[in-house]
Amino acid sequence: MRIGLIGAGRIGTFHAASLSRHREVGSLVITDADRQRATGLADRLGATAAPGIDEVFTWGVDAVVITAATSAHAELIGRAARAGLPVFCEKPIALDLAGTLAALTEVDAAGTVLQLGFQRRFDAGYTAAREAVRGGRLGRLHTVRAMTSDPAPPPPEYVPLSGGLYRDCLIHDFDILRWVTGHEVTEVYATGSDAGPPVFREWGDVDTAAAVLTLDDGTLATATATRCNGAGYDVRMELAGELDQIAVGLDDRTPIASTEPMGPPAADKPWTGFLDRFAPAYEAELSAFVDVVLDERPNPCDGREALHALRIAEACELSRRERRLVYLEEIPGAGA
Repeated sequence: MRIGLIGAGRIGTFHAASLSRHREVGSLVITDADRQRATGLADRLGATAAPGIDEVFTWGVDAVVITAATSAHAELIGRAARAGLPVFCEKPIALDLAGTLAALTEVDAAGTVLQLGFQRRFDAGYTAAREAVRGGRLGRLHTVRAMTSDPAPPPPEYVPLSGGLYRDCLIHDFDILRWVTGHEVTEVYATGSDAGPPVFREWGDVDTAAAVLTLDDGTLATATATRCNGAGYDVRMELAGELDQIAVGLDDRTPIASTEPMGPPAADKPWTGFLDRFAPAYEAELSAFVDVVLDERPNPCDGREALHALRIAEACELSRRERRLVYLEEIPGAGA
């Protein structure tokens, strides 16, 4: 199999290395806006560097992996669809609903495959939580607490391109909440704080956020995120039911310290970032994409799943701005 990879940044480099080791991937064609970066990555992996995107689509690839800048995702998805190529794309499809829906329309019209990069669906802890919830171990689920905490803010130039904390960061929590519980969010109330680095205030974003979400079976969930968690990278989910309570992301690298006299010690080597924490999950999702291209398994995360998560993020952003409860039915795209 010959795969074209567009975008040789941090996540693109990781995905390229994973694909280069896959037994079914015979060759890679890599391109990037920075041609020197693409050439350097290709040389390290024994891959082929393409001078531009056009060559990726004309050099006979069997599938495309998109890890380019977010602003380019929708256009590249549409181009892959028109070329009849299966595509894996890092989230999001686009930073707005209109762009997302337009790209999905192109994929539907072409009848091609689009797999989105929500890597938590391939993490062992979240998979075990899903099995526990679906298998009845917890009994009636009544409370879910999800959180994502980055150890430091992103570069200032990233903030205006990110789409904001709900769309860029918490969207992972919204997706995994649906995937683990099997239920849909019906209403949200969200708030945020921009009391941290001034760049967030400058662009109308927040560095810390919290949302209360109600699911269609009455389960209550909270989702929090921050860009300023100096202890380390902390991603967790706690699920409480009438029979039991479980936690995802609680291990000897969780960057949290107990104040109890007999509590566990602080982590010696806390998680430093998403590639550190989710490396096995990232590898597993690309392996799944290869299987999808080979028609050996169904698509584990198609574009419609990304749309559901984005609608929740949009509802949270609306709630934060207008300081009110927002019903998901207010957000366009429900029937798409």
